[in-house]
Amino acid sequence: MARLTALSGLGGKSAAVFLLQIGGRRLLLDLGDGLEQGDRPDLSRAGRVDAVLLSHAHIDHAGGLDRLAELGRPEIHASAATLDQLPQRPQRCHVLPERGAAQVLGVPLCTGRAGHAPGGIWMRFDTPQGGFLYTGDFSTEAALLPCDPFPPAATVLADASYGDRDTGLPAQIAALAQAARGGAVLPCPADGRGPDMIAALTRAGLDVQACPRIAAEARRLGLDPQITDAAQATPHQVIVAAGANAEDGLPAQLLARGGFRFIFSSHVPRTSPAAALLANGRAQWMGWNVHPRLCDLVALAQATRARRLLPAFVDPATAPRLAAALADRLCLAADLEI
Repeated sequence: MARLTALSGLGGKSAAVFLLQIGGRRLLLDLGDGLEQGDRPDLSRAGRVDAVLLSHAHIDHAGGLDRLAELGRPEIHASAATLDQLPQRPQRCHVLPERGAAQVLGVPLCTGRAGHAPGGIWMRFDTPQGGFLYTGDFSTEAALLPCDPFPPAATVLADASYGDRDTGLPAQIAALAQAARGGAVLPCPADGRGPDMIAALTRAGLDVQACPRIAAEARRLGLDPQITDAAQATPHQVIVAAGANAEDGLPAQLLARGGFRFIFSSHVPRTSPAAALLANGRAQWMGWNVHPRLCDLVALAQATRARRLLPAFVDPATAPRLAAALADRLCLAADLEI
């Protein structure tokens, strides 16, 4: 028997924490923190866990690693790039391949690149009812971060953060490039879309600067961006910088200096500086896809031949078109045999 329990991550944008009981093992798929200040998922139902498998290193998927003692101090499994991105590398770490077959405590699985973050992976497990696929966050549109084809699986737990959104990234790039002409700070998460933003906006004819953190990421992917810091930056530059909601990094420093225009493109927590700037009209929000569109989720369901698809990180009530498109495949159960 295999069983999946969503401890957090279904019903809205929230931390990813999914318990998979399989092969006599208790595995956590991701151990995230909430994106709102002070929002920590309830782990009381997790019990003792044998291992935590990380899809990638972003805070809503890996931000809860300081709570391993609550879970019996399980070992950590993730790609080498994901482990390198963690603020503090936990003890008892094991490397998963970005593409290929692996075992976690005797439980076999296969992995593939998920296109959302460097080192980000999806995971597929054999189960009695036809296989289980966990996508983590994924995107099929990132130019510098490939997404490998998804394998067949009867049950799929998929990133559905965008719900009914179906606008393609090329249109978003064109709109953002136009809006940023004349200068703008473009905050983004570390270890994510930054290098893609630099490459795409440069192709669109903009002279793009990067903060040191994003510049280092871009160099690892073969780019050679111009670098700026708080002392050098001017309001007339187009600056891609880590600190998705101006909560830290160069965006926070430039916000404190004043005089800079901000264009945000990430999920905006209610408690973030970005939310305040947007509320009083001092910033813009423009989409830049790093999660699947509605059409990507439909394609995923068809490619995997899924009988059940659980949409993660979205309130289904806000995505009626997605629910209609998935039809009988749509599954909202937080606890089920797989």
